[in-house]
Amino acid sequence: MKDIFDLQVSQDVISRIGNLTPITQPMWGKMNVSQMLAHCNVTYEMVYTEKHKSPNFLVKSLLKLFVKPIVVGPKPYKKSSQTAPVFLIHDERDFETEKKRLIEYVNKVQQEGRSTFEGRIYSSFGVLTAEEWNVLFYKHLDHHLSQFGC
Repeated sequence: MKDIFDLQVSQDVISRIGNLTPITQPMWGKMNVSQMLAHCNVTYEMVYTEKHKSPNFLVKSLLKLFVKPIVVGPKPYKKSSQTAPVFLIHDERDFETEKKRLIEYVNKVQQEGRSTFEGRIYSSFGVLTAEEWNVLFYKHLDHHLSQFGC
């Protein structure tokens, strides 16, 4: 797994995001490119904002047991796999706004660095290691950028 905290890796991801255009078509899935960018931004909104409510104890326990190993594990995501309701984007989004926000988030994570994320709490899974954060961030971005041929 590439390391999103590494400057070169984060710059490569940003370059891939930069290759997207408002008319880039997906190779699979239902989202358009603007919705995909907004979808990717949700991960960072959950880290940096209070926009999304934390799940209750029972839901969090189930997420930790069944979803966390998929999200922070090494296996790539399957194409067109299900996503949590909070990540579903049904409305139209502004391409440039979502692209700019995602690039800012990738830069912020890289600048804060690995040590900032060691032992940090993720609202759905509890405490994560820096490596789990890396997988969560990088694997998700890589999956969706590949979805759009970037």
